[in-house]
Amino acid sequence: MKHAVVSGLAVMALVFSPALASAQSVSVARSVLPTTPYTLIFPEPMVAASQSIDPVSVTINHPGAPLQCDMTIVPVDDTEWTAEGALNSVDDAEVAAAWSDIMPGFALGAKTTAEYQDATALLYEGSSPESNMGVPLTVVHTETVVSGRGYTLDCYYATAEAANARPLVDFIIANFATRSDADCCIGAEVAPVEETPPAQ
Repeated sequence: MKHAVVSGLAVMALVFSPALASAQSVSVARSVLPTTPYTLIFPEPMVAASQSIDPVSVTINHPGAPLQCDMTIVPVDDTEWTAEGALNSVDDAEVAAAWSDIMPGFALGAKTTAEYQDATALLYEGSSPESNMGVPLTVVHTETVVSGRGYTLDCYYATAEAANARPLVDFIIANFATRSDADCCIGAEVAPVEETPPAQ
């Protein structure tokens, strides 16, 4: 039996680091189902563009720029998976082949591990001179396994816009969580609410 994924959205005013100064608030999407928990936090003006339930996935994108992130949750049987082990076993040719359909000429770049709010993930990035978005494209791929669930978070952006897009991608990755009760935000501070004095 399929269950709809119910997400809650909240918007908060934030003070960001200089690199994120143009984004003054964020949206928070959460699953309320205990079998597929997640918290996905993303800066405005990015919006949740689509969701599906089999597998669980959420796509967020920027309405005015080539920037998109896809989050997916699937069942995983590998109980021994670790980010460090996955990093050591990355097959460059296999990764390049997997991305070549949507990113012809894909070249794998940096490979490392990264921190979500509550888990360590494998991270690699790559780029291609052409893509189905019609521009040279860069992808930042992250993945982790928690309690039999495999999480992937892939963010794509126009390579020419890396200086503007990559800080947003890094913020989304750092604030992603594999639980539904994660707080906002890493890389930002909640701005104090100014009280309006009562009228005289």
